[in-house]
Amino acid sequence: MANSVSVMSKGSAGKKASERIAEIIFVVCAFAAVAAVASITLYMIISGTPALFQVGITDILFSSTWNPTGSVPEYGILNVILTSIVGTAAAVLIGVPIGVLTAVFLAETAPKRLASIVRPAVELLAGIPSVVYGLLGLLILNPIMYKLELLIYSGDPSHEFTGGANLLSAVLVLAIMILPTVINISESAIRAVPDHLRSSSLALGATKIQTIFKVVLPAARSGIAAAVVLGIGRAVGEAMAISLVSGSVANLPLPFNSVRFLTTAIVSEMSYSSGLHRQVLFTIGLVLFLFIMIINIVVTRILKKGTEE
Repeated sequence: MANSVSVMSKGSAGKKASERIAEIIFVVCAFAAVAAVASITLYMIISGTPALFQVGITDILFSSTWNPTGSVPEYGILNVILTSIVGTAAAVLIGVPIGVLTAVFLAETAPKRLASIVRPAVELLAGIPSVVYGLLGLLILNPIMYKLELLIYSGDPSHEFTGGANLLSAVLVLAIMILPTVINISESAIRAVPDHLRSSSLALGATKIQTIFKVVLPAARSGIAAAVVLGIGRAVGEAMAISLVSGSVANLPLPFNSVRFLTTAIVSEMSYSSGLHRQVLFTIGLVLFLFIMIINIVVTRILKKGTEE
């Protein structure tokens, strides 16, 4: 009897020790994540704010002229900011509905044989490097956009032809690139909805489509919102593919204008920039960082409000 008690006490002590070690590991990981975010934030603020004071906040954020190598350098990024907002919003408006409906199809209505073909194809899309999307857009999408541009502006002598490298091409490439993220995470969220909710809805006389849109999707709202946030993050942070199909010119974000996003503005000029020009590029990085933070905060507030309701 005494031996069994001692064995149990040793086992309990060992369990408590392992739990304590696990707790310490979790706390260390949490602090490491917070420290990483804090250090990135601090670095971006330190690197991005000096140019705001040297050039002026209004001259950078609210001017549309970008000419850093001129005799009188100008560093206005208003068109670049507007392009990122418009381009990301348009890509989300195109990609999110397609992605969510595809996730619904895979999780709720697709035959198993067909789903077993579509699902690996979606996962393959997620693994394709962004530069490949850019090359495909350059070789396939840009010529199509150029033909459409010629058709629309054939009699307009004031239009500057872009060869298909314009905002529309960039939006379509971004919409395709966010699809795998939105589909995979949304499908997981839909599959996580308890089956008794579906059964209860069907038992009350609802059709399968009504059950999907009135019961399943609202129940999976938080997971779908997370998919949208990650999709937006992918769209906002993409640089390589966009630099190949957008034309990389700081114009107004009109459909057939060559445009420049915040990310491509940094990538295209960082290699040869120096002095104040380089500092302004870090300011663009700070604006991009704040842009992503604002999106995350807004979506989190919307989610919290929806949960409270």
